[in-house]
Amino acid sequence: MNGKVKSILFASGALFIGIAIIQNPKEALDASQRGISLWWEIVFPSLLPFFITAEVLIAFGVVRFFGVLCEPFMRPLFNVPGAGSFVWAMGMASGYPSGAKLTARLRQEKQISKIEAERLVSFTNASNPLFIIAAISIGFFHDEQLGILLAVCHYLGNFFVGICMRFYGKKEYSHQIKRTFSIKRAFQELHETRMKDQRPFGKILGDSVTNSIQTLMMIGGFIIVFSVINRLLLLMDITPLIGQLFQSIFSIFGLPDVLSLPFIAGLFEITLGAQMTSETTSTLLQQIIIVCFVLGFNGLSVQAQVASILAETDIRFFPYFLGRILHGIFASLLALILFKPLYADVKQTTSGDVPVTDYVNAPSFWSETLHYFQHYGPVFTLTFLLIGVLIMFNRSRNG
Repeated sequence: MNGKVKSILFASGALFIGIAIIQNPKEALDASQRGISLWWEIVFPSLLPFFITAEVLIAFGVVRFFGVLCEPFMRPLFNVPGAGSFVWAMGMASGYPSGAKLTARLRQEKQISKIEAERLVSFTNASNPLFIIAAISIGFFHDEQLGILLAVCHYLGNFFVGICMRFYGKKEYSHQIKRTFSIKRAFQELHETRMKDQRPFGKILGDSVTNSIQTLMMIGGFIIVFSVINRLLLLMDITPLIGQLFQSIFSIFGLPDVLSLPFIAGLFEITLGAQMTSETTSTLLQQIIIVCFVLGFNGLSVQAQVASILAETDIRFFPYFLGRILHGIFASLLALILFKPLYADVKQTTSGDVPVTDYVNAPSFWSETLHYFQHYGPVFTLTFLLIGVLIMFNRSRNG
């Protein structure tokens, strides 16, 4: 019976979206173009180098090398192997869903157990600094200093999620062998891992490129689909209806009703939610609390990407989802605590020395980086898509 109910719900949902697109073709097209522009200019060129590099490092045993070195602090802190440090660092640097992609890769390589993978994926999916500081802080709030606060709350909140999730499935902890720091053993693990992989360098690099491009194509599809769904839900007044349910909850925490609609939009797609939040008439602190929660929750768009990646393994989705809720709560609480020391006090000090117009209009590293991606990102994306096509065509011809 449950299976039949699921089938009816999925079919009804797909039919509803199809009818909504037919009724609102222009708005659906605009939302689709917005999603593909985000993927084309920012997501693909920013994630591809990290994905390819990670694939190569895993194949050459470098991840195993750093895993041995980092085991002494990753195991006590997060109850995961040292290789998790690589996933954690890459997840923060490149952004979601890199953490899920690399966790799944380590699980497929049998470098981590199922429970360890579920712990790891719960706290290694984070937004990258470019999106937090350039897109949100500068692009929406026009304030780079705000990006420091958002980044600290986001990454520190993820750290606390890792601490909490270390107790998930903790029975496995008693079976782990405690390892000490050993460079000799690290090099030995690196060599053994490399020897197990008999592929030549050209094959490894080709596989890394094609696998990364295929993953990014899937990510692009989810970004476009959820961009359209989010827009249609707004047009059909479904998002405002859901937002009314949160107004009573917001009133308990002293948040204004105007933030309920951006909050719901952010639960579906982070970028739109953050943009709508920045345009409300609420106070800056209230806006930051909502943005921090939305960033930590990842949005259903990113969660769907993660679910698709994890479906290729035996890693369950629920620990990741639980981690997203915890991350949103931790990040919001940290924003409430750190707003004054990390932003208000610093802003008051700098505003006394630097004219406000100079501060806002001065070019920064992050704004220039965002402009660089928007300008050269499409060329980079097109180039590597062609490379991927050529590699797959050559393999099909030789195979």
